[in-house]
Amino acid sequence: MTQTLYVGNLPWNTTAEELAAFFRDYGEVSGSRIITDRETGRSRGFGFVEVPDGEAARLAEELNGKDFGGRPLTVNEAKPKQF
Repeated sequence: MTQTLYVGNLPWNTTAEELAAFFRDYGEVSGSRIITDRETGRSRGFGFVEVPDGEAARLAEELNGKDFGGRPLTVNEAKPKQF
């Protein structure tokens, strides 16, 4: 099973591959995605990274505030989508 981390305050030009590579330096990553605006296709400045169960809390604590592309990341466990 995996857990999902919310990653905010990303530089606008960040790719899903760059985000996954950054997180792989700290632990196993099973997937990542950058959220884009539906109309323009541009990044909205946040994304999600999937990590193994039990790793999410450690990674969130370790990487929250860590510099990525000159910006301090906001990292926490993702909340379920509200409809």
